[in-house]
Amino acid sequence: MTTTDFPATGTLAPAESGTLLLTNVRPYGEGEPVNVLITDGVITDLAAAAGTEADRTVDGGGNVLLPGLVDMHVHLREPGREDTETILTGSAAAARGGFTAVFTMANTNPVTDQPVIAESVWFKSQHAGLCDVHPVGSITKGLNGESLTEFGMMAASEARVRMFSDDGKCVDDPLLMRRALEYAKGLDVLLAQHAEEPRLTEGAVAHEGENAARLGLRGWPRAAEESIVARDALLARDHGNRIHICHASTTGTVELLKWAKSQDIPMTAEVTPHHLLLTDEKLGTYDGTFRVNPPLREEHDTLALRQALLDGVIDCVATDHAPHGSEDKCCEFEHARPGMLGLETSLAVIAELFVKTGLADWRWVAKVMSERPAEITRLPGQGRPIAVGEPANLTVVDPGSAWTARGSEMASKAENTPYEGMEFSARVTTTVLRGRLTCVNAVSATPRSSVDA
Repeated sequence: MTTTDFPATGTLAPAESGTLLLTNVRPYGEGEPVNVLITDGVITDLAAAAGTEADRTVDGGGNVLLPGLVDMHVHLREPGREDTETILTGSAAAARGGFTAVFTMANTNPVTDQPVIAESVWFKSQHAGLCDVHPVGSITKGLNGESLTEFGMMAASEARVRMFSDDGKCVDDPLLMRRALEYAKGLDVLLAQHAEEPRLTEGAVAHEGENAARLGLRGWPRAAEESIVARDALLARDHGNRIHICHASTTGTVELLKWAKSQDIPMTAEVTPHHLLLTDEKLGTYDGTFRVNPPLREEHDTLALRQALLDGVIDCVATDHAPHGSEDKCCEFEHARPGMLGLETSLAVIAELFVKTGLADWRWVAKVMSERPAEITRLPGQGRPIAVGEPANLTVVDPGSAWTARGSEMASKAENTPYEGMEFSARVTTTVLRGRLTCVNAVSATPRSSVDA
């Protein structure tokens, strides 16, 4: 095993032995329903006969079968803020959202800047067995933006850290970012940048525009994001290492990404469901639930982001799932902690915006929510085709199951969903991780282990 391999799954969370039969499902929402047989965690038949015997059978109800979803960007708060989320509750939320693998960011307390912390996160997720939780290491020690962490030590640890980010903060020092790119290139690991020039956002809490001015909120200009995206594209061009832009939010960022891709610069990007759906019009009530970093933008930004995702300029969807307690949200807007829940609503938002409107199909959803995230992170066993011989990491989606988002009904410890009371028409009913049912009838399964996560 090289230092850049992912950790082996199976020691703590092995493939489920025996057989599982998913009946009456439509892979990618196409064609007539089929019966999918899973044996020892691997797809063994996509056209099993009716009445095929199995250790467990789940009726898919004629619904859509997709590869298990992959989220490159979540915050599960452990260690340090277990009052708002834990590896266990975050894994349960992920399973209910259709996810079989997520990457949790390093801005914990203590920061994930050394192997022992990364290993703790990885092992706890494997004990729970609801979702593979891959820890993201920080680029700089303590997120202080002053000195680089030991990428090599974390990459060689039992957690096999493959992505590094100071998310929540930007690596704004251009020389330090250059050194990080050079270091990362030698290890073939991915850097994910929170694009925010801090000197342009000091004290800012809302998008710089008419709404912020009317509400008396300090504005956050688009240039704060775009200037870092442009700088890092040039650094990636000159030093040849992959770089990923977290939570793209502006029209200008879309244009910069187009240029970078036209120059064959190894830059990828993600967009969140909330930046695709919501705008700064939501800030009129000063509800802290809608404070997020980067801020909700204007309608033309959301429209540009949607088109960029359809065109492949933006590569994938990532939730930026960020749980917060009520004390951090039910306060003056400028004092509210930035962040929103996302794991349990992500697929529903994407389905509402793109599938229900006819802009895209379910195969495209699989691409932007499973295949591309797995490709960008080079994550084996995830985002794979629904085919015989492939790992059984799968999710079943009912495209016509009307439901209302309620924070109090979610698996997450926190309740800060920006979609409170909104109605959606698509919902995950079943999730399968290596042949193990982790969500059935939209309810997450019991964890494999009672280890405190």
